Amino acid sequence: MFNSLVSFIREQYHSDDFIPLHAPVFAGRERDYVTDTIESTFVSSVGAYVDRFEHDIATYTASPRAIATVNGTAALHIALKLAGVEPGDLVITQPLTFVATCNAIAYCGAEPVFVDVDRQTLGLSPVALEAWLTENARVDDCGICRSTLDGKVVRACIPMHTFGHPAELDKLLDVCARWKLALVEDAAESLGSFYKGRHTGTIGLLGTLSFNGNKIITTGGGGMILANQELGNRAKHLTTTAKQPHPYEYVHDELGYNYRLPNINAALGCAQLERLEAFIVKKRELASRYAEYFDGSELEFVREPINCRSNYWLNAVICTDREQRDALLKTTNNNGIMTRPIWALMNRLPIYANSRKGALNNAEWLEARVVNLPSSVLP
Repeated sequence: MFNSLVSFIREQYHSDDFIPLHAPVFAGRERDYVTDTIESTFVSSVGAYVDRFEHDIATYTASPRAIATVNGTAALHIALKLAGVEPGDLVITQPLTFVATCNAIAYCGAEPVFVDVDRQTLGLSPVALEAWLTENARVDDCGICRSTLDGKVVRACIPMHTFGHPAELDKLLDVCARWKLALVEDAAESLGSFYKGRHTGTIGLLGTLSFNGNKIITTGGGGMILANQELGNRAKHLTTTAKQPHPYEYVHDELGYNYRLPNINAALGCAQLERLEAFIVKKRELASRYAEYFDGSELEFVREPINCRSNYWLNAVICTDREQRDALLKTTNNNGIMTRPIWALMNRLPIYANSRKGALNNAEWLEARVVNLPSSVLP
């Protein structure tokens, strides 16, 4: 049934070999910058390329500060701490996400609460968020949102920009403001994506990015916290083992984390970032070809939301049912084309099976139908 799709994908990549889901492209000055780092001997967390990478990301995203971390999960962990998340708190997020989103909540000693997603954006639904809060929470006399079940503080909300498509941020911000929640954007997949002219990750209180090997640009492993100046200063302090500046003494004034991005990784990131807009042009061209291919078919291609520019990190289609999804996955993978289902819902994982949740009709519907297609930058 899907043999024509296999042929179509091979035509896009001009290849009869195995086609991965998303492979990095090193066609710029990556080798030069990494070699320069090695020759300088500054390969760890202090170096010119770390400073440059932070500056360049802040400039590109128009964020007041950008703080580089070892990975996106570490970035989200620190962002949640800066948002005031404490042990025993509740943090609302979506069940349709990568496990790192929930793990960062757990690192803080907090509990995830799963609220449904929109079918259009695949991101956290402001309608579902409002509904869960109305049914399960109240704002007390001190202006703190609390669970009506047991009085636990509902501290923050984490929407995730799924596959690079921005969530409904304006509406989510409105709900969070009325319910006194901090909004922290998990923008791990959305570098280069804009919501109504503003870069994802810069609209909530804090945002985080990922530069894992499968992202639109990579540092091998790495992440970034996007924040205002005050929170950015705190982020840098906490991620640098909370060490106070001193010519020679080791003074650590609070519990800190060894989360800084090494200079050698940042060098790779600087070279990759120089190519980001060219990558996005190619990825949006591929998305346009997929959209045309699936036009009129049973499968629905996932398009960017209105008033947004998506980086189309991973292209996705929505099948009619699980049986069709499984047939698509089997045919493509058996023919050397790497495709993947969307993540299993987080509330199905043993570690989060007892977490609080609302009705998850859209998330469950999408879980049974979504397939990611090869999305590497076109040759």
